[in-house]
Amino acid sequence: MKEKLLFWIPRILAIIAIGFMMMFSMDCFEMGGTDILVCLFMHNIPALIIAAVLVIAWKWELPGGILFILVSIAGSVYFNGFGGNWGVLPIMAPFLVTGILFITHYYLYLRRVQPEINQP
Repeated sequence: MKEKLLFWIPRILAIIAIGFMMMFSMDCFEMGGTDILVCLFMHNIPALIIAAVLVIAWKWELPGGILFILVSIAGSVYFNGFGGNWGVLPIMAPFLVTGILFITHYYLYLRRVQPEINQP
């Protein structure tokens, strides 16, 4: 039961956080005109990058967890989260937690199952 929870919680949390980021692109519909698709694509580039990280993490948990942690740090630095813009930290914190949960699941459950490559 614990293993299934630790398997699904980071995936669901990442999907919800990506959906939350994509929600900010809804202001494109107020513009009108023919540039709505371009606007949607431009606003959703960070969410699409994080969705690609989720695909990687779904298959390989350790590298995916590390990438999620790096994404949260890079997003916080890029949007000046450590320099006074504290509003970005609640947006990036779920990705940090997701990365930690992916790494935790790897070390608690998958590391035992997967054999080491360099062992004789």
